[in-house]
Amino acid sequence: MPQQQRLAEVFVELADTLVADFDLIEFLHRLAERCVELLEVEAAGILLTDQADELQVIAASSEQTRLLELFQLQSRQGPCLDCFATGRPVRAADLAAEAAQWPLFTAAALDAGYGGVLALPMRMRERIIGAMNLFTAPSAVLAADEASTIQGLGQAMADVATIGILGERAAREHELLSQQLQIALNSRVIIEQAKGMLAERHQTSLDQAFTALRTQARNTNRKLADLAQAVIDDDPAVVNSLRPPHDPSRRADQT
Repeated sequence: MPQQQRLAEVFVELADTLVADFDLIEFLHRLAERCVELLEVEAAGILLTDQADELQVIAASSEQTRLLELFQLQSRQGPCLDCFATGRPVRAADLAAEAAQWPLFTAAALDAGYGGVLALPMRMRERIIGAMNLFTAPSAVLAADEASTIQGLGQAMADVATIGILGERAAREHELLSQQLQIALNSRVIIEQAKGMLAERHQTSLDQAFTALRTQARNTNRKLADLAQAVIDDDPAVVNSLRPPHDPSRRADQT
């Protein structure tokens, strides 16, 4: 298969994240594998931020690479951390020459059999969600145009993946928001029914029935909708405990 055709297929593959069975871990492992396949690097590792904005190793093309990425995080030094901090690519074509910059990471990377590394940011505009490391063998001596091509294609793949991840997150958050709204609407219907039942049972106003519901929910640390459902289910203990204070306006209505 021609290289250009394969490259086009991979970009389509990376863009296809808005599917029902989207699996982020599998998606990023696939990204790491495609980088090794298309960019002809030795290995790839991908780190994303968690909810605390801390980098975590999410995927790698090999177990050896995963362990190296974990070591990078534990030692708090390495190209990936610098890349994430600045939002810019970090390239070390000869890691042995960078020993002074990242002494612990460099020693571990060389020991793992890697001679160079290219760290690429996973970012969209000002939002940086992680970084991707591409490792080369010690014997890999790249010409300037080869290095530029690898960086350009690698960044393009990271960009497409980032857009896909953020798009999937936005869709998931929108779906969650819609579900929460529907739950709130359903709860409102239950509460209105309970208000009416309490007002009728205790011959008081709807406002006082609602106040009694809210007060009891706070005092017992229960959700308002759960308490209202107990009223609808005619739970005697709940209904009797929700007898509102006497409402003069209700008495006037009944006379």
